[in-house]
Amino acid sequence: MSDYRLHCFAQSGNAYKAALLLALAGADWEAVFVDYFNGETRTPEYRELNEMGEVPVLEDRDLRLSQSGVILDHLARRFRDFGPKSEDERREILRWTLWDNHKFTSYIATLRFLTKFVPDDKKSPDVIDFLTRRSGTALQVLDRHLHTREWIAADHLTTADLSCVGYLYYDHEFPHDLATFPNIDRWRQAIAALPGWKHPYDLMPGHPLPPGLPA
Repeated sequence: MSDYRLHCFAQSGNAYKAALLLALAGADWEAVFVDYFNGETRTPEYRELNEMGEVPVLEDRDLRLSQSGVILDHLARRFRDFGPKSEDERREILRWTLWDNHKFTSYIATLRFLTKFVPDDKKSPDVIDFLTRRSGTALQVLDRHLHTREWIAADHLTTADLSCVGYLYYDHEFPHDLATFPNIDRWRQAIAALPGWKHPYDLMPGHPLPPGLPA
């Protein structure tokens, strides 16, 4: 049995954050497919696994964790190359992880879901416009921050980078051209050049979606 089991599916950028760390670290892990689009996370059995009904869930021996930020923090204590080297770095990692969860992933992931997976007759142009503007502002914040630095929170790759990059390899699925954010694009490509990197659709199970579900 693998050291780590990650309950995930290919379309989840939050699950990708954890999967990518495990892949880059060369960890002994396995992906456990969650059939999100057929309602698995709403079943009583899945709610026993995670009462929040969300992905990802990490199993580390007898420990079970949910929420990507918590999982990344836990894994950084096991794989210390991805964690802080000082208290200042610890605070910066926390600061950018919280910002990502509240102001970055939250907008981009919701925007992508509405534009990619919601049927056209159920889309709300006003909501999509709002999320496009809010996510655009967040992209500008991160692009400015990366103007003079290679990584987000330290002089090396940390979980802050993996948290913020979680949805940015699905860029053909939301209405922002990341080439117009040159510092983000450079940073994103630097992560993709690391040994062990894989695109989320190659790293986690569930792509492509079967007929009858969103393409």
